[in-house]
Amino acid sequence: MASKKILVTGATGFIGSYLVRYLLRQGHDNLRCMRQPSSSMTLLQDAASRVEWVEADLLDVLALEDAMNGVGQVYHCAAVVSFNDKDARNMLKINAEGTANLVNLSLDFGVEKFVHVSSIAAIGRKPNDPNIDEQTAWKEDGWNSPYGISKHRAEMEVWRGMAEGLNAAIVNPANVLGSGHWHGRTSTGQIFHQIWNGLRFHPLGGTGFVDVRDVVRFMVLLMESDISGERYILSAENLPFKQVFDEIAAVIGVKPPSIPVTPLIRETAWRAAWLASKLTGKPAFITKQTARSSARTFFYDNKKSLAAFPFQYTPISQTIHETGAQFLQSAKNGFAPAVLDFDIR
Repeated sequence: MASKKILVTGATGFIGSYLVRYLLRQGHDNLRCMRQPSSSMTLLQDAASRVEWVEADLLDVLALEDAMNGVGQVYHCAAVVSFNDKDARNMLKINAEGTANLVNLSLDFGVEKFVHVSSIAAIGRKPNDPNIDEQTAWKEDGWNSPYGISKHRAEMEVWRGMAEGLNAAIVNPANVLGSGHWHGRTSTGQIFHQIWNGLRFHPLGGTGFVDVRDVVRFMVLLMESDISGERYILSAENLPFKQVFDEIAAVIGVKPPSIPVTPLIRETAWRAAWLASKLTGKPAFITKQTARSSARTFFYDNKKSLAAFPFQYTPISQTIHETGAQFLQSAKNGFAPAVLDFDIR
């Protein structure tokens, strides 16, 4: 493998941890992984000793300089994910300014390739057309969540870096499914846990979904290719939330959510959740942003990603079944985090 280091930011997070595992499986023994002192290592605890760890914050330029020394490739997975308005300022600073710092240092250190993990939240939406592809223009409007705005501005820093000579490409994953932490308001595993606990309501909208393993497979293909200056929507299927919730319920053996979330229920629910969070100090399961976005339906076009390489997406039904099986196993031992295995492809 290459002698220069491969830097993975956000290595202890959901996508980052799967990426590290996949790179190790592919034979890379030159991984340098960024983490913060408070980062949980549970998703990588059996693989942590096989990589070099550096503690660095995206806003700490001096620490980033040390992390970047001798690096040839950068996978930028680190980001703050929140749909709570109170986190907006901090999220914007870390996601946008932090990405700018990493882009600037990648230019300064002559990094060979930079792959940035963005989001479908950073892609524009058309008022009268639910179909979205990589060319859909971003628009400043009330539909954009603080998270989406922060990821859009982060992506703009990567495009700026490309204009200054950075060899880079971008992935925009849809809603990423797979085993991981079963708790936490930004963990996809919480969907399984909430349905397990008797979730009664289901959203009326729909969106794109993708297996976390497909996201990292595509990222590695992108890094190892000659492709530069492109972005790719990563989405296996566009599905109604109700269909996904029903299948999860069937796999884990509980009743599916049966009450559709009407506008009145939706607006009441996020306000009640906000009040409960104030009283208990616990994060709200639903926020104004998640409530309103769940009522909308957007279809994300994956044709560009399928044309880039010989690549196939994992059916979402398979992802749900494999994740559900691990969830049931985890339920027997206190809902310990779990990680899906990579099959041979």
